[in-house]
Amino acid sequence: MSHIKPAPMDLSYRHIIAIAAPVLIANLAMPLQGAIDVGVVGHFPKSAHLAGLGIASQLWLLILVSFNFLQYASSGLAAQALGRQATGASDATELSDILSRSLGLALILAMLLWLFKPFILKLGLQLLGAQPESSQAAYTYLSVRYYGIIFELMNYAFIGWFAGQGKTNQMMMVQLLISIINIILTLTFVYVFDLGLKGVALGTVIGYAVGCITAIVLAKKVLHADSAKFGVKTQNSSFSKQRLAEIFALDKMLSLFSLNKDIFIRTILLTLSFAWITRLSAQQGDLVMATNAVLLQVLSISAFALDGVAVAAESLSGQAAARQSRQQFITAVKRTGIITFVLALSLTVVWAFILPSFLSVMTDLPAVTELALEYRYIATLLPLIGAGAYWLDGIMFGLTAGAKIRQVAIIVSVIFFPLTYIVYELYGHEYAMPVVWFAVYWLLLSRFAIAGVVLWRNQQSLIYSK
Repeated sequence: MSHIKPAPMDLSYRHIIAIAAPVLIANLAMPLQGAIDVGVVGHFPKSAHLAGLGIASQLWLLILVSFNFLQYASSGLAAQALGRQATGASDATELSDILSRSLGLALILAMLLWLFKPFILKLGLQLLGAQPESSQAAYTYLSVRYYGIIFELMNYAFIGWFAGQGKTNQMMMVQLLISIINIILTLTFVYVFDLGLKGVALGTVIGYAVGCITAIVLAKKVLHADSAKFGVKTQNSSFSKQRLAEIFALDKMLSLFSLNKDIFIRTILLTLSFAWITRLSAQQGDLVMATNAVLLQVLSISAFALDGVAVAAESLSGQAAARQSRQQFITAVKRTGIITFVLALSLTVVWAFILPSFLSVMTDLPAVTELALEYRYIATLLPLIGAGAYWLDGIMFGLTAGAKIRQVAIIVSVIFFPLTYIVYELYGHEYAMPVVWFAVYWLLLSRFAIAGVVLWRNQQSLIYSK
C-alpha cells in the first residue's frame, strides 16, 4: 500500500471537546444508573441491603473490570489503525479485524467466567470480608447480574473500538441506551413487580443486551462507510474461511494477547486496590461500608465524566504516535491535560453545592446520612485528586504502551498495599473513615505521579516505536 503525506491532525480545543463531549454525556449516564441502583436499595429497610450492593458492585468490578483490557486494547489499536489510514499504510479491513478479534476474545472470556462462577462468587465474597447478611444480599444480586456477562464484555470491545476512532457519537448512543433501559426496568422491577435486588440486577442485564445489539448495527454502518471510502470489495469483508484465518491468525492473536496481558495485570492490580479499600470499609461494619458505598459514587460519577477527555487524549495521542509526530503528540498531551483539570475543578465546585442534596436522594437511613455529611468535603475533592491519573491513563492507552502501563501499576501496588495495611493496623480501629479515605487519596495521587514520571522518561521511544 502506498504511503501518502497525511493531512495535519486537528488538535484544536474545539475538536478535543467535540470528541470528549459525547463520551462525557454517555459516561455520566453510566454511573447515574449505578447511583439510581444505590438510591433504590438505599431506601430498603435494612442497611445490610445497601452494604450488600456496595460489596456486590466491588466484586463485580473485580470480576469484570479485570477484563476491560478489551476496551483499552481495542481503542489504542483502532486509533493507530486510523493514523495509518491517514498515511495510506492501512485500509478499512484492519479496523474490522481489530473488532472481530476483540469480540472473539470476549466470547472466550465469558465462557471461562461462567465455568468458574461458583468458585469466583464464594471466594470473592469471603475476600471482601462481607458480613453474613450483606453477603447474602450481594450473592442474590450477583447471581442475576452474571447472566449479562457476555454482553458487558462485548460492550468493552465496542466502546474501545468506537472511542479509538474518535467516533464518540456512536459510543454515546450505545451507552445512553443501556442506561435509559436499565433505569426504567430497574424502577419497574423493584416498585411494580417487587423483585428487590434481583430486579435491580435484571434491569442491568437487559440494558446491556439491547446495547450490544445496537452496537453491532452501528459498527456495521461504520465499516460499510470505511469500505466505500477505501474501495474495499464486499467479499473481502465477509467472514469466509479465508477471512477468518486472516483475522484470527496466530501472530495477530499473540500480539493482541501480549498487549492484553500487560493491561490485564494493570487492571487486576488496580481493581484489587479498590477491593482492598472496600475490605477496609467492610471490616468496620455495615454502617461504614454503606456510607462509603454512597460517598464513593462521587468518584464513580466524576471518573466517568473525566473519562470523556481521557478518550480524546487516547484517540489523539494514538493517532499522533502512528504518524510518528512528537510535536503533535506533545500538543495533544498539553491541551487534553488543560481541559481535564478545568473539568475536574468544575466538578469539584458542583459537588460542593449539590452533595448534601445528593445524599438525601441516595439514602434515608439517618446514621448513614449523618456519617456521610461529616466527610462530605473529603469526597468533594475527589475529581481534582483523581483527574491526573485518568488523563495519563488515556495517553498511555493511546500509545498502547503495555509494558509501561504494567510497570506503573506494579510500582503503585508495591507502595499502596503495605502502606495502607500499616496505617490501618496503627489507626484503623480508632479512625475508621480517615484510614479508608487516606487509602483512596493515596491510590489516585500515586498513580498520577508515577505515570507522569514513566511517560516523561519514555516518550521518545513510545512515539517512534509505532
